[in-house]
Amino acid sequence: MGLGVLSRARFSVLRQSAIALCAGGCLLTSVLCLTACAHYRLGPGGAPSFSTLYIEPVRMEALIPQAQAVIGTQLREAFLKDGRVRLVNSAEEADAVLALTIDDYGREVATVRPDDTGLARRFNVRLTASATLTDRRAGKELFAKRPLSVSRGVFTDSGLQPAEYQNLVLLAQDLAKQARQAVLDTW
Repeated sequence: MGLGVLSRARFSVLRQSAIALCAGGCLLTSVLCLTACAHYRLGPGGAPSFSTLYIEPVRMEALIPQAQAVIGTQLREAFLKDGRVRLVNSAEEADAVLALTIDDYGREVATVRPDDTGLARRFNVRLTASATLTDRRAGKELFAKRPLSVSRGVFTDSGLQPAEYQNLVLLAQDLAKQARQAVLDTW
């Protein structure tokens, strides 16, 4: 009976020691995590090395009717909404210049119609471009011909041409977002 009480007492001491070690370890882990996260900043990366940006008119290597204006508008809106740089009206006023070239536009059949397998019901549409960012002050390219690519699905239930045009705005928004990230986020 005395031996059983002693064992329970030792067990109680061991259990309390284990709890204390666990609590101490958790506290140490919390302190280390907090100090590691002390310099974390929520949101996009740091400020770019330039404050003004000129976006050249979009160059078209692919034949996409009316796309140049749509893509150019979405590109400018993406930078305006971000607010980290100010857009200017000429290259002479800018610290940096962005040139975007639309290289290719393609579609491939994703789904055929159940009543006629020769007709497509859904296409995967892909838009590829290349971007060049030049620092005018230093006279050097920060990056050249960086590839950008976006794709989306297009359903042809209302006709291919209207569906593709409506999808072009969404592709342009996605492309503008990629271009903005390439220019402003840490690279």
